[in-house]
Amino acid sequence: MIRVAILSFWHVHAKDYAQQAIAHPDTEIAAIWDEVPERGRQKATEYGVPFYERLDDVLALPDVDGVIVVTPTNRHRDVMTAAAEAGKHIFTEKVLALTTGDCEAILAAVRKSGVTLTVSLPRLNMAFTQAVNAILQAGQLGQLTLARLRLAHNGALPTETSTLGSLPAHFFSLEQAGGGALIDLGCHPMYLARLFLGMPESLHASFGYVTGKEVEDSAVAVLRYPDGALGIVEAGFVNSYSQFNLEIQGTLGSLSYSRQDDKLYVRGAGFAGAEKEWRSWTDLPSALPSSFEQWVTHIQQGTTADENIQLALDLTRLMEASVKSVQSGGAVSLCEIPASGV
Repeated sequence: MIRVAILSFWHVHAKDYAQQAIAHPDTEIAAIWDEVPERGRQKATEYGVPFYERLDDVLALPDVDGVIVVTPTNRHRDVMTAAAEAGKHIFTEKVLALTTGDCEAILAAVRKSGVTLTVSLPRLNMAFTQAVNAILQAGQLGQLTLARLRLAHNGALPTETSTLGSLPAHFFSLEQAGGGALIDLGCHPMYLARLFLGMPESLHASFGYVTGKEVEDSAVAVLRYPDGALGIVEAGFVNSYSQFNLEIQGTLGSLSYSRQDDKLYVRGAGFAGAEKEWRSWTDLPSALPSSFEQWVTHIQQGTTADENIQLALDLTRLMEASVKSVQSGGAVSLCEIPASGV
């Protein structure tokens, strides 16, 4: 049995990871720490486990094998390096860290200690992602010309119970979160763009502040590639209805996917029966195990999540470039952001 400590309930997905730890037959929650003691004690009572007010104390527990890091994003480096130095395996909410320098510090500690690190990048594991990747690898779209990915919800729009919206107030703290719509929701379309198109040569981002918060509640990033292809990543906290849309265009065909009907459509010369009209792509593989399940398997088998970690490193690099682009008002060459490697 792998005993895990949950480090903070700052992130809205902390409860989801707690449920995954409870549901998995090979893991159990052993302890909770939180930078907000009152919240941590409440959660410890809820889950029936001890609460530790000091991070060092929970990391010193000999019967805790790993940690689930769901702290404020700006604390990822300190918390994860401490966990690695204590010999604890690490599962973390994205992003891995706010800068590539912080990512390198975390990885250095992970390598030195030999613990297992996995980052939650859930849309990598979904069936539509596997299908799209297979289509692209087979060259059925020809040379790729454009990919557009959008993920948005209404989390910053006022509700009947909160003028700030359904997201917790600390999600709009620039210091704690490092950003808003792009670094939270935009992470998902960004790492998918990286998966499908690779790393761009430059990036130009723009942020919108519809609700006047200190973090952006709307964002667009345009990724430019050496062969002329473009990637468009969109994210927002101010959309009436939750939505995810994907469109990829190539010289021989096109594909699209929407969460609205959860169907993948294709059209083009590379698809039998879909040369002149849109057809539903029914050959969807099974979804991969969740990122949490993959983390547990890596621990058990003594393997490393190399692809996951590389995508997480590239994601931070792209987020760092986006912030730099907004600050400068122009495109940023990815050469300006040092590359990281597993």
